Amino acid sequence: MRQLFFFILFFLPRFGYTQQPGVIYFDSLLQQQAALGFSGVLLVAENGKPIYQHAVGFREFATKVPLETTDIFELASVSKQFTAMIIMKLKEKKLLDYDDLVEKYLDLPYKEIRIRHLLTHTSGLPDYQAVMDKYWDKTKVAGNEDAIAYLDKYAPPVLFPPGTKYTYSNTGYLLLASIAEKASGKDFIELCRQWIFRPLKMKSTDIRTLSEKAATKNFAIGHLYINEKKQYVRADSFPSSDYTIWLGNRKGPGRISSTAADLLKWDNALYTNKLVKQATLLEAFSPMQLNDGNFSNYGFGWSLRSDSVMGKVVYHTGDNPGYKTQIIRFIDRQKTII
Repeated sequence: MRQLFFFILFFLPRFGYTQQPGVIYFDSLLQQQAALGFSGVLLVAENGKPIYQHAVGFREFATKVPLETTDIFELASVSKQFTAMIIMKLKEKKLLDYDDLVEKYLDLPYKEIRIRHLLTHTSGLPDYQAVMDKYWDKTKVAGNEDAIAYLDKYAPPVLFPPGTKYTYSNTGYLLLASIAEKASGKDFIELCRQWIFRPLKMKSTDIRTLSEKAATKNFAIGHLYINEKKQYVRADSFPSSDYTIWLGNRKGPGRISSTAADLLKWDNALYTNKLVKQATLLEAFSPMQLNDGNFSNYGFGWSLRSDSVMGKVVYHTGDNPGYKTQIIRFIDRQKTII
């Protein structure tokens, strides 16, 4: 996997997607990874259209059902860019401002933290999942309200003053979803459906419950490789995956599931004004300036880097037990890898 992603980031864009030798080499490397047990879907697009799309491996290892390009995967933290988009739309609708204090919307013991800090992982907030793991009754399923109540009750200290450092924070994106609900008066899941999924005709994309996932025939099942058994086993059979169950109602940091084709629809929309203005997106794709004047490498729901050949690159990864996702957008060249 590491070799594959290194290739994606650094070799293929320079070789040129449309050059046949590049595509042949890409397919060869994918098949090599498949021989090592990799299961997944890869889509390469140029100017909004897929020029390479292929699935390898299995949807479920026990039954040997082959994976298909139309199968649905957990996006994990790739979901954060959708949460950021909801906040951007609320900003354009003048229902909130990036510099609003979090305390305007939520009752928490943490002060002087602004929405902008949450978007850019510069809030310094403690990890809500650690608090829930320590105190929550795991026979129950927790949501945002529960996590916020426990942060308020147990009040673990901040990691640093807001705006002074970048530290990746799932807590921040959980709070963003709750702020979106407060500002709009609507459920966050319905906001995603009404403002993003339906307008873009992302028919395979949703925030699904465990029962909804189980009922979806083309939902790819996450697996982990167990060295002792020399085989892949369902991730949901391990205690390490339990948090996806007892935190199963969380919204904001993850939980969106989708297909490669639907993510390409999302990618295409980000070159237009369908969702928000390009000026709004420009800020989302710009680094956060810290209090000391230095810049982070993260915007609003996107990691950022500059490439000497390809120009501006915005990307994000996601990691849940049994799932790894990635979207890489070379926005100056309108090339995308999912």
